[in-house]
Amino acid sequence: VQLVESGGGLVQPGGSLRLSCAASGFTFRSYAMSWYRQAPGKERELVAGITSAGGRTNYADSVKGRFTISRDNAKTTVYLQMNSLKPEDTAVYYCRAESSYYLADYWGQGTQVTVSS
Repeated sequence: VQLVESGGGLVQPGGSLRLSCAASGFTFRSYAMSWYRQAPGKERELVAGITSAGGRTNYADSVKGRFTISRDNAKTTVYLQMNSLKPEDTAVYYCRAESSYYLADYWGQGTQVTVSS
């Protein structure tokens, strides 16, 4: 099983980034996917989630209206489009795959996002 995040980097406030998480080794279409983040000295927090078929999404209040989660089951990839980035969005962003049916929970290694002028 692999979850490989990419797309992180340094961006100025107000800028945009698109994170990708490429999945392999499990039945991607059967898993709910989510993005979490962890800033230095803080607990890991849920940023956004999407159901297995992509019909429902949920977001942390702090990113509503700025971030969009989506998935492409054919490409076994989940995305996080981040717009209007703020310095407080600086964190390591992690991809997570969950299935209550398979009783499985997988995490990626994380990608750093830094918002700074």
